[in-house]
Amino acid sequence: NKRHLGHDYATDVISFDLRSDGPAGGPDAELYVSMETARREAAERGHEVAAEFFLYCIHGTLHLLGYDDHRPADRKRMYARQSELLAEIGHTTR
Repeated sequence: NKRHLGHDYATDVISFDLRSDGPAGGPDAELYVSMETARREAAERGHEVAAEFFLYCIHGTLHLLGYDDHRPADRKRMYARQSELLAEIGHTTR
């Protein structure tokens, strides 16, 4: 996280678009999920670890597809899509 994003703290998910051309999220993309963070956050938020894990996977994938969460309007759009996708696979977070 520090080397790639300049953040000197742990993160829940980090995604890498490794492609030189072609669509994002293809076979040249990688997601790294912190299960330690997923377990801790799920316990604090009162839902299943699986829901937190899938949330991180969806979040990282949306970044690869061009979603951003830095500005409030972008964050609202991204989080709404995350919730939709999480619900589609049968999970919810509080």
